[in-house]
Amino acid sequence: MAGFRVCGISFDHMHMGDLLRMVHEHPNAEIVGIYDKSPEKMAQAIADFAIPDDAVFTDLDACVAQSKPDLAILCAATAEHADHVEALAKHKVHIHVEKPFAASTADARRMMAAMAPTGKLMSINWPLAWYPSHNTCKRLIEEGYIGDLIEVHYYGGNRGPLFHLADKVVVSAEEVEQQKPDSWWYKKASGGGSLLDYLGYGATLGTWFMAGRAPLEVTCVVDQTPGIEVDQHSITICRYEQGLSKMETRWGTLTDPWVTQTQPQCGFVVVGTGGTVSSYDYDDFVTLQTRAEPEQRKISVDALKAGRTNPIEYMLNCIDNGAPIEGPLSPDLCLTAQRIVDTAYLSAQQKKTLALIS
Repeated sequence: MAGFRVCGISFDHMHMGDLLRMVHEHPNAEIVGIYDKSPEKMAQAIADFAIPDDAVFTDLDACVAQSKPDLAILCAATAEHADHVEALAKHKVHIHVEKPFAASTADARRMMAAMAPTGKLMSINWPLAWYPSHNTCKRLIEEGYIGDLIEVHYYGGNRGPLFHLADKVVVSAEEVEQQKPDSWWYKKASGGGSLLDYLGYGATLGTWFMAGRAPLEVTCVVDQTPGIEVDQHSITICRYEQGLSKMETRWGTLTDPWVTQTQPQCGFVVVGTGGTVSSYDYDDFVTLQTRAEPEQRKISVDALKAGRTNPIEYMLNCIDNGAPIEGPLSPDLCLTAQRIVDTAYLSAQQKKTLALIS
């Protein structure tokens, strides 16, 4: 594997710190540049990874032109993903986009169109894709343990996006309330809200579990909290040719699931014609129940394979081997999920069931 040069573009999403740490710890990669319009947003990463002054930029094009990265990590506000990808595509670099894919299906298509002539890869990072439980669930589905998949039930959320920073550093409730008025997470125009933050997880892994199948129609309801312009709770129902699926998002759980699992539990329950699997975030097992063996059975999770243990390792491995991006990180699969998210968003606004948008 060659030595890879990686830059970080925009620190709007707190996962930039986590992704840069993966680069920092990778034996064949180095951080060669970081960019954000606000120097303050980069301060922690500069300190954490000893990034020199000449690798810190407040101009995107200058960052990429001077640092000459092989891979750009993008953690911009969702509404700015398409603009940033179009700008980066001009430099012909591989791009790793932190979830969600885009603010709209149209933007997602813009991103794919921008990358198409470059010959470079683009991946969309859904952190749930790296959970051993969900990978084990996918294997059980593929191996036919539960028959034909007909339902996906998803619950995802946390106390709120401002309660934690990179590396899950905790922020006090008082600080969160102070930040809300100016945070893009709570601005509709910037793509904020629990639906756009978390529904993509359920829609993307749900589409992966469904082997790429898309629903026929979508119904969504969201909460309306006085003084908050975005939703903090949503429930989406997807009707497929065979079966209904339900996907629920929540900001405002009692705990963050990576510390103490919530109730309802964050994760998935999938239902097939011959059985079910429950696969919860952070568990070291999944629970299988079948018609042949109705007694619920815990199955230890599979270990993630070398080259697929985290998004940076996976992306660099694909670049090194000339392999396509597959599974939940694939733009093609993520486009179907984006269509589900967009239809759900419109359904909530119009308060009615809608056919899946094209």
